[in-house]
Amino acid sequence: MNDLKTVAVGFDGSPDSQAAVYWALSLARQLDAEVVLVHAVGLLEHTRRDSVADELTAIMTRLTLERGVDPSRVRLLVVDGDACSALLRCADEPVGADMLVVGSRGAGAHAGLLLGSTSLELAEHTTIPLVVVPHHRSAGA
Repeated sequence: MNDLKTVAVGFDGSPDSQAAVYWALSLARQLDAEVVLVHAVGLLEHTRRDSVADELTAIMTRLTLERGVDPSRVRLLVVDGDACSALLRCADEPVGADMLVVGSRGAGAHAGLLLGSTSLELAEHTTIPLVVVPHHRSAGA
């Protein structure tokens, strides 16, 4: 596991994606690895691309500080396309991820689903290790 240098994390700002970021940051801190938060911009989101990037950067900064990770080791990558394709491309350069991390469900999750479509599709197609962080539960759940 010492060969792990870069972890790519699917990040849409949802509670489950934030749980995935927490998990990845904790691992990266232990292994001195880089973390790339990947946000895929779909067709409807193009009009808000800059504001979405600003919102996600603010969340990324907060999560990084909460986990005590050097901010220079974490970056946000906003790319066009669907989340699964964007994350699968992270195994190649320029990201060169050694591992993918996602929450079990994203912002578009349907209640009752164990896995979202992106995490399920990644499990079927990835060529690098994949960690699916379990569904976020609120304190009262």
